[in-house]
Amino acid sequence: MIDRYNVNEVSEYFSLESRYNNFLLVELAVLKAYTRLGVVPEKDYLKIKNNVKVDVDRINYLETLTKHDVIAFTRSLSEQLGDEKRWIHYNLTSTDVVDTALSLCIKKANDYISRSLNELKSTLIKKAIQYKFTPIIGRTHGIHGEVTSFGLKWALYVDELNRDIERFNNERKNVEVAKISGTVGNFSNVPYELEELVADDLGLYRANISTQVLSRDRLAGYVASLTLIASLFEKIATEIRLLSQTEINEVNEYFDKNQKGSSAMPHKRNPISSENICGLARIVESSYMIALENNNLWHERDISHSSNERIYLPDDIDLIAYLSKRLNNVISNLIVHEDKMLQDINSTYGVIYSGRVMNYIIDNANISREEIYDYIQKLAFKAMEEKVNLKELLLNDKFILSMINKDEINELFDYKYVFKNVDKIYKKVGI
Repeated sequence: MIDRYNVNEVSEYFSLESRYNNFLLVELAVLKAYTRLGVVPEKDYLKIKNNVKVDVDRINYLETLTKHDVIAFTRSLSEQLGDEKRWIHYNLTSTDVVDTALSLCIKKANDYISRSLNELKSTLIKKAIQYKFTPIIGRTHGIHGEVTSFGLKWALYVDELNRDIERFNNERKNVEVAKISGTVGNFSNVPYELEELVADDLGLYRANISTQVLSRDRLAGYVASLTLIASLFEKIATEIRLLSQTEINEVNEYFDKNQKGSSAMPHKRNPISSENICGLARIVESSYMIALENNNLWHERDISHSSNERIYLPDDIDLIAYLSKRLNNVISNLIVHEDKMLQDINSTYGVIYSGRVMNYIIDNANISREEIYDYIQKLAFKAMEEKVNLKELLLNDKFILSMINKDEINELFDYKYVFKNVDKIYKKVGI
């Protein structure tokens, strides 16, 4: 990931040094297990444990000769040892180390992401509570529909994030997995008990079955969970962008006094963070197809997955960490114009209450839905075209007054009725 969008704590988990340090953790866990099984002498295990260290420069040099990173790694360890070096990488295949080490990297990053998602959830809940009874026009097709609660927007995001967190936690279990099953996964070269001992030592799950690699449906499912998280981030950021438009101006991103919006237009206050979130979310979303195609490897494995996983997987994980942090900051500091929300509610001459009027008349008068729909539609269009409030047209319409009285009409134009079930919705969401 480029420095601009880096979360150092997360990207560090996928650095070359971290990768090889995790290789070493796996190798040592294997040797420890072999010691417990009586295969490797404890004194040799302790010599290896106490004397080997990762030397990235040396590994890189050896890789230029061997053209194989795991062999370069194991040879760099052997160079630091005496006769006990015979136990390095004992009966293992490269992917026993690579896949298990990758699981360690992902697990550490997942802990960070989990914390970030829960922090974001707390922020969303605060907004939902703060704006629970704040009226805002609900828009469908980009057009004014009816009044709703601004808090319900945030409650919706809480509910979706709850599903995202549950999905993410479920998929974590499928990628935080040790794989120590040998060359083609049949345990012919390694003791069957070895994998369980290593998994327990490293705090990982174990696969029921594997080939030379862990099946990549695991990563595909995991990346799908990241994709849906990114999609929610994009959804929230898009709503902020839409509500920030000059003609709407119901919310704004916080704009620092020294911040600039345009090199040419000094007046600009652009929602750049929300735009940034939308753009970066698309990178995460686009990588799902790569993860899905990686599940189709030849026979017991090939390495067509290896190259792209070194790129997309760390980037996806880093981006989710970055986006959750940036979105949390945007929402925490969001400027909300409640007065403009009311102004926009009243900007369409009361036509947003047409549906409520229609339903009330259907409930209380002997008239068909089709007839009253067509009649009120004409009045609503007239209100918009002539810039006259729909309520005034209704109060002066003999046909309407033959079915409902003026007090009832006035009551139907009070937006507060939209809040009558908000408490029930919040309770169902868990707020």
